Amino acid sequence: MSNRFLRRANADTIVEKLCTKVIMERGLIGPGDRILIGASGGKDSTVLTWALSRLQSVIKINYELKALHISNDFDGNNCNPNLGGFCSEWNIPYEDISIPVEGRLKPGREMNCYWCSTQRRTELLRYAIENNYNKIALGHHLDDIIETFFMNMINKGQLTAMPVLLAYKKYPVSLIRPLAYLEEKQIIACARELGILGSVCTCAYGENSGRREVRKKIAELCGSRSEVKRRILAALSYGPKDLLMESGDSQGGN
Repeated sequence: MSNRFLRRANADTIVEKLCTKVIMERGLIGPGDRILIGASGGKDSTVLTWALSRLQSVIKINYELKALHISNDFDGNNCNPNLGGFCSEWNIPYEDISIPVEGRLKPGREMNCYWCSTQRRTELLRYAIENNYNKIALGHHLDDIIETFFMNMINKGQLTAMPVLLAYKKYPVSLIRPLAYLEEKQIIACARELGILGSVCTCAYGENSGRREVRKKIAELCGSRSEVKRRILAALSYGPKDLLMESGDSQGGN
């Protein structure tokens, strides 16, 4: 897909085309799939929900969708009040469940983004297995994937990334990330174009300082050149192991 197209096309068209591209190239969706969307209420998962609904009539694959929001016990009424309405408009069943994320902390431990992410992922897996969903769709995008790769390399000394497709060995469920070819700025532009940007929520804890620091370093490395980020993403698929296509028992990143 040319840089000229990415510069000139409408934001919703860009999201549609790049989602279709990653789904087809990576085999993220197949006939008869029952896909559970992890709907946080933020811009990324809300655009993902819209895109997967839109693509049902585009990619000619018969699949089923449901959006699941997981409310927590530390952020008040943290469910986006507009989320259910968006899902209804896009003909996607929606459910909201509550879990004690902070209440599960062991004595002496402090609340953090990783713990919350792990608990929500656990509940998504449990719900998917109990209700016969074979795919879980998450709203991570190109910037998330690159940032996580550099964080793992710098902080853990590991060449591991956030896979676009993660097939669990222990569970009959796979994780998919259909926004993997999209930059955050493209998702923001789409949310603004759809009129949903001002209606999404953010976590009270925000993002951790380590991720912000890595984001600054990547910005210094790539500048405003989107093609550099896409080359980094492509590089993760070369070598003895394709880091974007994994099978295992880990939870595949935040």
